[in-house]
Amino acid sequence: MEKNYPEHVAIILDGNRRWAKRKNLPSLKGHQAGAKNLEKLASYIIDKGVKYLSVFAFSTENFKRSEEEVKYLMDLFVNWFRHEYDKFHEENIKVIFSGRRENLRDDVLEAMDYITEKTANNTKGTLNVCLNYGGQQEIADGTKRIAKDIQDGKISIDDIDEKLLYKYMYNELPPIDFLIRTSGEERISNFMIYELSYAEMYFPEVCFPDFNEKEFEHAIDVYNERDRRFGGNK
Repeated sequence: MEKNYPEHVAIILDGNRRWAKRKNLPSLKGHQAGAKNLEKLASYIIDKGVKYLSVFAFSTENFKRSEEEVKYLMDLFVNWFRHEYDKFHEENIKVIFSGRRENLRDDVLEAMDYITEKTANNTKGTLNVCLNYGGQQEIADGTKRIAKDIQDGKISIDDIDEKLLYKYMYNELPPIDFLIRTSGEERISNFMIYELSYAEMYFPEVCFPDFNEKEFEHAIDVYNERDRRFGGNK
């Protein structure tokens, strides 16, 4: 039976530190292993026909972690964005970012802008990296932009509906069809809460560094067993 791959898949990349602890490695090594896994997995998922892949890389709340860990993650992002540019560009993958730019280091912003600009015209699929991101913050920021456009006469209050709000999120993306959160935690942790309204959800026990192509295919099998009703009575 042919598999149906969702248009928009989202992954909360959870369990990197737990993975490292189980292997008696420094916790920061788990983030490195997670980044290496994402390199392979993102290409695989988009190659299977998923048009949009959103990944939760760093939340606004993650800045509360230790200074050492935050610095390590920012360094990792800069290296990852710079080194992966050629790979994603060659594979015709567009890379975009969702989140607030405030509090991010200049070198992180420069690396983000570079890969965004260079892959802007790619068409095979879109990798949406959620960095310094919060779902409630996204809705609040979108509301501010709506208010400004009403004030400037670009839209009216009567124009506001469920579809319009998608245009005012950090990026205009379709609704999420399937959310995966690795490591067994069963919550969405303020991740793309507007876009997740009718998403199917799956919470495998495996930590993200071990969430490989086989694990993803199993997740898709689970997704294909679901009956998506969207509030109806099919």
